[in-house]
Amino acid sequence: MDKEAIGRAIRSRRKSRRIIQEDLADIAGISLRTLRDIEKGIANPELETLLKICKALGMELKVEILK
Repeated sequence: MDKEAIGRAIRSRRKSRRIIQEDLADIAGISLRTLRDIEKGIANPELETLLKICKALGMELKVEILK
């Protein structure tokens, strides 16, 4: 999954749960700027950051390793 797709998935889940960006950033313990950049698909987030966001949204993070 590319960073644009990750951003779209996070944005979609956040909106379906009716959470504003400021609240999600606060719940996940990340900066608002980081969340905005991830949702726009311009940031390449660290795994720890994605885990925090997924936990805050009740999502699972699946990682595939390509050989």
